[in-house]
Amino acid sequence: MNPPPAEIGALIAEVETPALIVDLAALDRNIVKMAGFAKTAGVRVRPHAKTHKSPAIALRQIAHGAVGQCVQKVGEAEALVRGGIRDVLVSNQVVGERKLRRLAALARDATIALCFDAPEQVDAASRVARDFGVELGGLVEIEVGMERCGVAPGRPAAALARRIADAPNLKFRGLQAYHGRAQHLPSYQERAQAIAYAIDAVRETVAALAAENLDCEIIGGAGTGTFAIEAASGVYNELQVGSYVFMDTEYASITAREGGRYREFEHSLFVLASIISVPAADRAIVDAGLKSYSAERGPPWVHGRPGIEVTGVSDEHGRLKLTDDAQPLSMGEKVWLIPGHCDPTVNLHDWYVGIRDGRVEALWPISARGASI
Repeated sequence: MNPPPAEIGALIAEVETPALIVDLAALDRNIVKMAGFAKTAGVRVRPHAKTHKSPAIALRQIAHGAVGQCVQKVGEAEALVRGGIRDVLVSNQVVGERKLRRLAALARDATIALCFDAPEQVDAASRVARDFGVELGGLVEIEVGMERCGVAPGRPAAALARRIADAPNLKFRGLQAYHGRAQHLPSYQERAQAIAYAIDAVRETVAALAAENLDCEIIGGAGTGTFAIEAASGVYNELQVGSYVFMDTEYASITAREGGRYREFEHSLFVLASIISVPAADRAIVDAGLKSYSAERGPPWVHGRPGIEVTGVSDEHGRLKLTDDAQPLSMGEKVWLIPGHCDPTVNLHDWYVGIRDGRVEALWPISARGASI
């Protein structure tokens, strides 16, 4: 791990770049807004930590009512439990004896659940949990249009749920029904149509589970692009939202229900970069490139500087283009970049630099960075 790029109390101008910045006031407003929505809608929030990878942020979410956290990897679960999180769902399949043993070890200190879509996964997890003398929660992941993991809804899902319920040291806890492909569909109507299919799949499965005398404690899914639709469905009871805490350009580019830009939440995550070259009046170069932000969803946006855009990125550099009416940039000046995709951008950094009122208030290690196994 690299040393932090700043000290507590430092001015923004003193932060070494590139640095991953969190606007703490905007972050807290986003967390409070989602918590308030969930309370009004009568659903729970189990935010996805694959976005922030940080126990510090997870604890902030839990302080405002989140019931726990989701993760995708065992390593992420380990980082969160070490950081004090006591309820973690691995919203993914865990395959391999060693990974299952690591997960079972966590169940001695926290409530741990994972997802299944095949009988052999159930049998392996049951065996390991029995060896460790712990209980693991099990959710059946159903295919709801994601075309990734998931068993067919209805009777096939119910049969797998029955296998979990009957397996030693496993507890059937519900359904995983996340439709990730729907999250970034451009229009609200497209997203609503996609989630309608997911809702139908959940209803079919819940009916099949009732025939097996199985109840669903958790019916989880939803993301930052569709959470209001799942919350209004009457079937989902947990929202696995992640990016809402930060908001990247990908989410900012979809449209809201009433039309126009999707502005449910504020941008709170930025890559702070410095101007290191001004080779022409209409061009400047920053010290942040592909090693500082993900660009598979397009280059970052320049925050708060009209007439300036990122037109090219390489490993260590970003090229800025200025229009004739843009305010000129000077050597050493800092600019705030909004990443296109927050999750992989966070994974490129060791530290969050939390800013409030122009000064560094917090330095948080990104504890689950690189937790790919």
